[in-house]
Amino acid sequence: MASVMRPGLLRQSFASPAASQRVFSTFTSSAARQSSPLIQQLRPAFARDAVPKATRIAAFHATQRQQILPPLPQKIEGSVNTAVPVPNPDYSHGSYHWSFERLLAAGLVPLTVAPFAAGTLNPLTDSILCALLVLHSHIGFESCIIDYFPEKRIPKLRVAAHWALRIATVGLGVALYSFETNDVGITELVARLWHA
Repeated sequence: MASVMRPGLLRQSFASPAASQRVFSTFTSSAARQSSPLIQQLRPAFARDAVPKATRIAAFHATQRQQILPPLPQKIEGSVNTAVPVPNPDYSHGSYHWSFERLLAAGLVPLTVAPFAAGTLNPLTDSILCALLVLHSHIGFESCIIDYFPEKRIPKLRVAAHWALRIATVGLGVALYSFETNDVGITELVARLWHA
């Protein structure tokens, strides 16, 4: 309602009833106006006097908020004095995994540029590039599944998403292998598309 108190809007609202209706955003009926003393107190004096029966009131939210996932059951596991279980340290899923992801992402840069900068299209570097692209994509999508499909809320959907990712990764690997052995390969395809 702070925007209603601006001088320009006050002048508009005193000028005509139609202008005062533009200040507000949602309609309410006259019965709702009369039955709600809170609305009468919040509405400025000029709006109470000069506005016809179908009044507009500024609303913060125009639509109803809908939750994507239903709320979890509200249950307490243990007591107040129960200690939070600390997971065992696992370096293969911790720092080693993070270092592997960074090395994989950094290794894609020279493998992407090298065939075009050196001028040679070696099938060995092409196949290494394909393998790293498949691994990099798998790790990225796996991180998305871990982040957006919580295990406590939707365990079956999370397992299904992991299996769909594994099937897609194997399918992509087979498709790239077939493309590398039976066709021109990725770097040659990119070079042909670039000069086309």
